[in-house]
Amino acid sequence: MTGWRVPIDRLVWADPRRRARKLLQFAEVEAQGARDLFRAAEMTDDPLLRRRLFAHARDEVRHAALFRARGLALRRMLADPGPEHGLGDGLIPGERGFDRLEVERESIAALLAFIHLSERAASQAFAAYGAVLDHDPETRAVIDRIARDEEGHMRYSRAELTRLAPDARRALWVARLRRFWRAYLRLALILADMISRLILTLLYFLLLPPFAWVAKRAARKEAAGWRDCPEHDRAEGRAGGGQY
Repeated sequence: MTGWRVPIDRLVWADPRRRARKLLQFAEVEAQGARDLFRAAEMTDDPLLRRRLFAHARDEVRHAALFRARGLALRRMLADPGPEHGLGDGLIPGERGFDRLEVERESIAALLAFIHLSERAASQAFAAYGAVLDHDPETRAVIDRIARDEEGHMRYSRAELTRLAPDARRALWVARLRRFWRAYLRLALILADMISRLILTLLYFLLLPPFAWVAKRAARKEAAGWRDCPEHDRAEGRAGGGQY
């Protein structure tokens, strides 16, 4: 496990509310990945690859069910489950499915390279998560079980890429660049959200108090209760057709 990530992983998974939220988010990602894999299997002409993609998709469906069941079990044990999404959730490493990959537009080489890198990242991330979950053996068992499946997915996708793509190494480098670009976009969006929250908070506490102070000072100059209306104001009111 990467040393610099250990404190982050411990912080993320120590909170039961965040733990339940992450498991439910993983379930959504796995379910989306399963749909894309089923679609990819339907489109390929290679019988061996089709069988492997279908098997992979069924594994993703099973992973989604495992993540969801454990996440819901954790939420039921909480008096206050908290929000479904938290600030900075996207910064936590993990499998991100096909990340809006357009399966219909991708070549077999690009698809297999992307699957291989995604599964490798998922295997490494889940192994790191399991290493800091000594306090929750049930969640650790779920993550360790899924991590072993991800290792198998990583191996088959690399083997199929080598078998079907004449330039597998180039396809992997292109896929790495695409993943890097998408990771940069996710980070930029999260940082923009954090900065906007900070700016709005500063505006609230720096600009609103002076206006409130001015309003209170003006209110103190006003006499309390009813006050007599001057005679000329009443005369103007009668001349203007007022009721009183």
